[in-house]
Amino acid sequence: MAAAFLRVARSSRVLWGARAGPSIYKAYASSSSSTSSSFFSTNTLITLAGVTVAGVGAYGFYQNSKPSPYVGSSGMQYTKATEYQKEGATHPEAEAEKNLESAQETSTPPAPASSPAPPPPADIPDFAPYVLIGAGTTSFAAAKAIREKDPTAKVLIIGNEDYTPYSRPPLSKQLWLYEDHEAAKNLKFTASWSGGKVVDVFYKADFCSPKDLPNLEGGGIAVVTGRKVTSLDTRKKKIRLDNGSEVSFNKCLLATGGTPKTLPVFQGKGPFSTFRAIPDYKALDKLLDSAKSILIVGGGFLGSELAVGLASRGKDKGVTISQVFPEVGNLGLVLPQDVSKWTTDKVREVGVQVHPGTGIKSASVSEDGKKVTVVTDNGTELVADHVVVAVGLQPNTDLATSARLEIDKEHGGFKVNSELLACTDVWAAGDVASFYDPYLGRRRVEHHDHANVSGRLAGYNMTGEHQPFMHQSMFWSDIGPDVGFEATGLIDSKLPTVGVWGRKSSEAVDTPVDDYSKGVIYYLDKEGGRIVGVLTWNIFGKMDVARQIISEEKTEVDISDIVQHFEIH
Repeated sequence: MAAAFLRVARSSRVLWGARAGPSIYKAYASSSSSTSSSFFSTNTLITLAGVTVAGVGAYGFYQNSKPSPYVGSSGMQYTKATEYQKEGATHPEAEAEKNLESAQETSTPPAPASSPAPPPPADIPDFAPYVLIGAGTTSFAAAKAIREKDPTAKVLIIGNEDYTPYSRPPLSKQLWLYEDHEAAKNLKFTASWSGGKVVDVFYKADFCSPKDLPNLEGGGIAVVTGRKVTSLDTRKKKIRLDNGSEVSFNKCLLATGGTPKTLPVFQGKGPFSTFRAIPDYKALDKLLDSAKSILIVGGGFLGSELAVGLASRGKDKGVTISQVFPEVGNLGLVLPQDVSKWTTDKVREVGVQVHPGTGIKSASVSEDGKKVTVVTDNGTELVADHVVVAVGLQPNTDLATSARLEIDKEHGGFKVNSELLACTDVWAAGDVASFYDPYLGRRRVEHHDHANVSGRLAGYNMTGEHQPFMHQSMFWSDIGPDVGFEATGLIDSKLPTVGVWGRKSSEAVDTPVDDYSKGVIYYLDKEGGRIVGVLTWNIFGKMDVARQIISEEKTEVDISDIVQHFEIH
């Protein structure tokens, strides 16, 4: 049996609620005020116990009405499933990858993970009907969608990395936790969505040579690696590469992704780095063989995942992993304060030395260049052999000037319409697109699922369709063995939140929940208490339910009814 709590409160009354059918709830509320405008107002502790169709249980709700001073991340919303929004996943990795699986199962790998990356092609065609700038998940999804609608389409992908398209999430997640370290060094791991098979990070497709693309009657997908597009002329429909090559096109996609941000104190030469791509993973993995201490700067998704992953991989080597960030706890930009602090406790249990609520004042490198001394804003000195800076992503919009495209000054990225169109015959998708969400407003999203789904939609629209982007993307994270979650919608610690948590005992208490092992967090808008985001904590495969809650504009007064849709106890 499980019990639960919700601190929300302005009510000094006992609420007893009976529901039709097999569900019976008892709600207790107490606080300093005698009246309340809604069933769940701010700062009230409420316990619900009862019998549901799912079994006997009690639930605890904990609402946080005090916003933190940080800005979180967000996703998108949909009202009905369209062709590019097919769902059905039961695990976060499976949901994020399902739109790409069919291509991976029927084709050979573009390049084995254990082999050197292919050199940049010597011959680049001077024309391709479809040109996709950026060689990540977004472009790969777009290319597959284009070929799906136009089987003879000729698609040219151009990327500045020395690799064909690959999935980034494993670089900070599975590869660090996979027990076979030698396989992980070669970018291989066991994927939950592959039935336990060992896979690598590369997307599988029958890529053709760029020089052969113009002459293929049946079309194909070609990838130019190791090249950067330096200018885009949207009027002449032509791009220029850093080697002087020019390529004309009919349709173009901007999927340029982003560049890791850093801090001023870590600019210049020294034993510090950012983390984004395969070379970053390989360099950090190699560093574990020689370093005795590594400092992670940043407490968000990437920083926390890396801290836990490095601690897990380096524990047998005696490597000390430290983490420093200004928020009150890990993932403090997205989680309620108490949950964030609880997560930090779990990160410490893995072996990470965490320094929350701490800013960085300065950093200096030793004379031999092998040590970094970081001075925090409270005067503490942290010494490490290497520093990894994980403080966010800057969208790559360098082409905006030559292309004369509008940049969203508030959210960053290229401004696009509901069909992801930036201007005539030029689309933008993934990290770099600022789009309008009819439910949650204009936003820009930096998550894998969004890259996949927005790329697919852009690809469809490049073939002549006119589908609006109505999908609510999801994201997931695993922080050690005790913390895993999925989320969709507007996930922002500045918003009021209501948490529903399962407990091992049904005994009612009058204090906030102190065991966040399993539950659901609802994020509310500040005006009417409408649910704008849902985060499921150690509960998986419920994102379709969460999307429906948001699309139906449920409010905090509906929480006692919708809780039964999640297996909390």
